[in-house]
Amino acid sequence: MVSEDQTDQENIEQPAVDTEGSVIEGVLEEAVGDDVATDDVDLQAELEKANARADENWEKVLLAKADVENMRRRTQKDVEKAHRFSIEKFAKEMLPVVDSLELGLASAQTASADVNAIKEGLELTHKQLLDSLEKSGVKQVNPEGEIFNPELHQAVSVVPSPEHEPNTVIQVFQKGYTLNARLLRPAMVIVSQSQAPEDTKKIDEQA
Repeated sequence: MVSEDQTDQENIEQPAVDTEGSVIEGVLEEAVGDDVATDDVDLQAELEKANARADENWEKVLLAKADVENMRRRTQKDVEKAHRFSIEKFAKEMLPVVDSLELGLASAQTASADVNAIKEGLELTHKQLLDSLEKSGVKQVNPEGEIFNPELHQAVSVVPSPEHEPNTVIQVFQKGYTLNARLLRPAMVIVSQSQAPEDTKKIDEQA
C-alpha cells in the first residue's frame, strides 16, 4: 500500500509540474506574440517606405512630363519663328539695293539727269545686288567660254563655230543661279559644235 507521505509528495509535485508548464506556455505565447507584433511593425514600416518611394517616383514622372511638354512648346515656337523670319537676313541685304534703285530713279527724273551717271549708278546697284545675293548663298552662273555642263546649262541652240572648241558655250542668253551649290535656274546658252569636213559639204550640195 502507498503511504500517506508518498501520496502527499505526489500531490505536491503535481501542482509544481502544472505551474511550470503554465509558465512555459506563457513565455512561449508572449514570445510568439512579440514576434507577430514585430512582424506587423516591420511590414507596416516597409509599406510606408514603399509608398513614400512610389510617391517620390510619381512626382519625378510628373516633373519629367512637364519638362518634356515645356520643351515641346519651346521647340514649336522656335520652329514657327524660324518659318516666319527665315528670310530676315536676306531682306536686310536687299534694303540697300532698294535704296540705291530709288535714288537712281529719282535722279533719272530730274531735268539735268546725266545718262552716264545713271548708267554708273545702275552698274553699282547691280553689283550691290549680286553681292547681297552671294552673301545669302545665291551665285550667278555665267558660263560664256566654258565647256557645256548639262547640270548647270540648258542649250537652246547648237551651231558650228570654227573659232571655238566643240561643246563650248559661245553665248549666254540668260544667266543661271545656284543656291548653296543647288541649281535654282540653268543658264540658257548656245553651244558650239564641230564643223563638218569640206568633202562632206560638197557631197551634201551635190545631193
